[in-house]
Amino acid sequence: MNWDAINAISQLISSIAVVVSVLYLAVQLRGSTRVARVAAMDTAAGALRDVTKPFMENAELGRVWRTGLENLAALSPEDQARFFHAAHQFLKALETIHYHYVYGLLDTQLWEGWRELLHHYVETPGIHFYLSRRGAVFSERFRKFIAELEPVQERMTVGNLLGTENRPGD
Repeated sequence: MNWDAINAISQLISSIAVVVSVLYLAVQLRGSTRVARVAAMDTAAGALRDVTKPFMENAELGRVWRTGLENLAALSPEDQARFFHAAHQFLKALETIHYHYVYGLLDTQLWEGWRELLHHYVETPGIHFYLSRRGAVFSERFRKFIAELEPVQERMTVGNLLGTENRPGD
């Protein structure tokens, strides 16, 4: 066997090794992307759970949240401040979820559920008031997204889900 043949065989083997390495890296990247997406989905759900869990565990905070959504004037200044802090955390969690969706880290079906939740809450008088005063603390993309949402036919939040609370126009 001459050196040209040996050189050709070694180049062929090197080329095959490069192709196999690239395929291996593609499989690894795909797996890493899947893991990143699952982690983003879990983080998003966890962030919103962390915000809303105190409303369930603390009846007074739950009352402040429900009342503030529908009628800020019914709250004392201290409770209004608590509502505004909660509204900020709630909207920041949903802004992060929106960010994950925009960058392809959140499954479309999951995003549609989060979007529906956000859609109903941004239409409440309390959240609307908060956004009118503090909207600049959110990204321009998120503010634009919220502004482009169509009005919901029947707003459903914890403040009016059962239909027993007063709604605008009632």
